[in-house]
Amino acid sequence: MAITIKDIARLANVSITTVSKVINNKDDSISEQTKNKILQIIKETNYQPNAIARSLVTKKTKTIGLIIPDITNPFFPEIARGAEDCANIYGYNIFLCNTDDNAEKENNYIAVLREKCVDGIIFTSSSIPKYEHIIDLIDSGIPVVMIDRSIEPKLKNIYGVFLDNYKGGYLATKYLIELGHRNIACITGPLYTKSAIERLNGYKKALSDFNIEINNSMIIEGDFKINSGMVAAEKIIENKDVTGIFACNDLMAYGVYKTLKKKGYRIPDDISIVGFDDIQLSQILEPQLTTIKQPSYDMGLTATRVLIKLIEGEKVRKKVVEFEPSLIERKSVREYHNNI
Repeated sequence: MAITIKDIARLANVSITTVSKVINNKDDSISEQTKNKILQIIKETNYQPNAIARSLVTKKTKTIGLIIPDITNPFFPEIARGAEDCANIYGYNIFLCNTDDNAEKENNYIAVLREKCVDGIIFTSSSIPKYEHIIDLIDSGIPVVMIDRSIEPKLKNIYGVFLDNYKGGYLATKYLIELGHRNIACITGPLYTKSAIERLNGYKKALSDFNIEINNSMIIEGDFKINSGMVAAEKIIENKDVTGIFACNDLMAYGVYKTLKKKGYRIPDDISIVGFDDIQLSQILEPQLTTIKQPSYDMGLTATRVLIKLIEGEKVRKKVVEFEPSLIERKSVREYHNNI
């Protein structure tokens, strides 16, 4: 038969209230001798406090919701791992929700997490045009931390952990330019997301800084998935002058690889490619993919640490934490010497 809090109180010869205070860290008025006695009995009997009953006392469930758009994209499991590792350190558990970038699923998951009385939510929004559900969530008093995709200026003063995507797009394009490439195509992410827009703007800025005309026909919108990279590459190679491609995430770069190899192109001899994210598979491709690194694990860990501080009423020094991108040079880019 399972040990109850009543049994612990009887064995320690104290009240149930006293045991409850020790379990829930509200034991300032209890002597160290009594506290240690109760803790020793809990250890010896392997007593497991009832989570629901405990939450009624502490007003916390020690749970966090993590909402991400695409669990099949290896970038997001890295975020989830960082979030989980941080949560475990602080004694929290995570509910993982995958929206498939679907606004209805996102709304449903928010409702479910609220019903579960999670203490806070970390999420990458599907970036739909309307944000009433997020405003309602914040107004309800549930701590929220955005990750990866910012939704400003739609919502001001929201806590978030992001990458400097503009700088990442700039670094990728500048690298190709400095190796002699002038006809550089860009496969963007979905342009309803701020991260995709910023990467595209970084690409445009690099071209502008090197006095290279922006050719809109060389900018193809994708959706951050492999198939869109394949489709975009089909369009790009119609322009025989293209020598470099900046794919705004690694999955779309994989799609480019697939199309180019199918069409008989050699990477990087015929066309150079730079990706974005530096997910682990990028080191296994042949040739290995040059890419912009996002520290996804650290982003997940940081977002969780910020959220737990908010949940526990601690002061958070910065509302927005922005990580710096870095260029990872591998084998998918070569110098181009034949430009005029």
